[in-house]
Formats: sequence, C-alpha cells, structure tokens
Amino acid sequence: MDIATAQAFLRANHHAVLATFRKDGRPALSPVAATLDGEDRVIVSTRQTAMKVKHLRRDPRVALAGLNDRFYGEWVQVEGVAEIVELPEAMELLVDYYRRVAGEHPDWDDYRAAMVREKRVIVRFVIERAGPTVSG
Repeated sequence: MDIATAQAFLRANHHAVLATFRKDGRPALSPVAATLDGEDRVIVSTRQTAMKVKHLRRDPRVALAGLNDRFYGEWVQVEGVAEIVELPEAMELLVDYYRRVAGEHPDWDDYRAAMVREKRVIVRFVIERAGPTVSG
C-alpha cells in the first residue's frame, strides 16, 4: 500500500489503535480517533497527562492501525515520528480535528473550554511508511 492510499483510508475511517513505546521497548496500545490535517499529517487528540504523551516525549516513534467501521476488512498501518502540540497553540488544531472527525460542534465555546479543562494536545506525524503491502 502506498502512502496516498493510506491517507485516503484515514480521511474516511477514524477508528484506530495508536502504538507508542514504553521505556523497556514494549509497545503501549491506545484506542484513538485519528484523521489527517490539511498537510496530510495524521492527527490525534489526547490529554497532556496521558501515558502515550509521556512515551512520545521520550521516544517519538509511533505506529497507528486504522480500522474500518465494521472492524473486519480493509485496514491500514502507518508509521512516523510524532510531534506533540500543546495549548494554546493546539486550540485551533483541536477545533479542526473535531470538524474533520465529527463535523460541527453545537457549542464551540464549550468545546474550547473542555479542551483547556482536559489539558488536550494534538499528536501529529507525517506518514513515513504505510501498509499492509501483502495479505495472507
């Protein structure tokens, strides 16, 4: 699978599992909603206090398995090096993320307040590798 095909899949399918790496090298897996930003980077919203953020600060390598709504069938795996964008810089990115995943929010002021209260950040990365390239 090429990167463009993986990007198209992630634009349309937002259920995913994000893999980060613990200090001992073992993977830590987290269910997330993922999409792409305007520069075709994978973006995920999470809390600043989440373990995935702690792991990424130490080791920014990341992998994400994107799943379709039916679970079985098509899926993608993408890999890259993550960047963490914190508030206040992350606020408009979080608004854009919500719009791409869920559409318009009924109360953007309430949404913005929740992002501050929950200490939300954006994790984003450029796709460096995509798969699967074979099926078995």
